[in-house]
Amino acid sequence: FRFKDSLAEELQRADLVISHAGAGSCLETLEKGKPLVVVINEKLMDNHQLELAKRLHRDGHVLYCTCSNLVETLQAMDFSTLKPFPPGQPEKFALFLDKVVGLQ
Repeated sequence: FRFKDSLAEELQRADLVISHAGAGSCLETLEKGKPLVVVINEKLMDNHQLELAKRLHRDGHVLYCTCSNLVETLQAMDFSTLKPFPPGQPEKFALFLDKVVGLQ
């Protein structure tokens, strides 16, 4: 996709998602409970995508690879090893902000 306001419909229909490791893309996919293969862009400076992909992989939520080993990753993937991503808890963040700005 070049650009869409939301990928919610496509994610709902997907059996597998292959994506870059942008935080929004990863979290939206994981919140939908879809298996995710994250492809790292090795050319990014200060590659935060690699950090996110490694952490999500270490926690058991995604598989990750580079463009050069995507085919091998897809051939060897075993989604039974993936753990569901825990749901967000925005109320905890709201309470934290209330404390920081002095509302509590």
